[in-house]
Amino acid sequence: MPASQPDSISRFGHRVPSDPGIEIAVREVRPHSPTSNVPILLIHGGGGGGIASFDLPLPGYSLAEDLAGIGRIVLVIDLRGWGTSTLPPELDRPPADNPPSVSSEEACRDITAIADWASAKFGTAGIDLFGWATGGHWAGMWAALHADRARRLASLNALYGVDAPWAMQAGFADPDDSTRFNPAIGAYGVRNVDSLLRAWNQTIPIDNKYAWRDPAVAETYARLTIESDPTHLDRDPPSVRTPTGFQRDSFRQSHGHRFWEASAITADVLIIRGDLDFWSRPEDVDALAADLTNARSVEVVRIPDGTHFAFIDRPERGRKAVLDALNRLFSESD
Repeated sequence: MPASQPDSISRFGHRVPSDPGIEIAVREVRPHSPTSNVPILLIHGGGGGGIASFDLPLPGYSLAEDLAGIGRIVLVIDLRGWGTSTLPPELDRPPADNPPSVSSEEACRDITAIADWASAKFGTAGIDLFGWATGGHWAGMWAALHADRARRLASLNALYGVDAPWAMQAGFADPDDSTRFNPAIGAYGVRNVDSLLRAWNQTIPIDNKYAWRDPAVAETYARLTIESDPTHLDRDPPSVRTPTGFQRDSFRQSHGHRFWEASAITADVLIIRGDLDFWSRPEDVDALAADLTNARSVEVVRIPDGTHFAFIDRPERGRKAVLDALNRLFSESD
């Protein structure tokens, strides 16, 4: 059944099979008269799932609704281990019992499952993708593996396999070998409100965080992320379990490992980075843009005051710049 929505936008929930035993939750956000039958897949990163990231129930802060507003069908997805998609069984064991859960390869299989389902539902082989943070890496990897199907690709604050300093390296490194991912990091981490918002707070360069972002946005993002975990009340304070495979793969990227080659991508590509982002680096943008030798087009957008969460900061603090860039890419005619 459709959820509550503006008169011109409808929302529908779906569950799509991926690997055996895995179902992926999809929220379809669509205008009543789409201008294209090619859907845009919105791919979250390693923090909140799709709904918490891209369809906040707050006026002016749903990216999915913004893109539906320009006539596009939008699919907000939860990869396995996030949101209301199937949790891998290792998340129900102590984290030390298993290695980091949900690899880039598994994430791409989930995206393939959604792309196949969407092709059958909407009658088109092509899809458009937007990925945030590790979601940008997953989207790029999928577009490289499925160049015949990826039509347009946008990434925000994503890594790209460059051996360069990374602010997060020390937190993920083996204490005895800084080039090796810490083997003590298990299958998942547990994150409460403070840990979900800490880096965002730290990178907003003014004391009054409310002047930079609506306090209801931060509260709702954290609350929806935590409440998506059926065990969130089993811990004090309430918290969410999130797979750590993205941390391992990102650590490897920061040391120069390439999971995919951008030269394989033939889509129109948009690369967005905020100068205040704590996750990606300028070197990632430069290397990715240089390697996109077969892309139909490449646009790089730098947001001077953009944080990691620029698309849900206040409009004048980054959100408008992100939306303007996405609208240019996704409003183009088929």
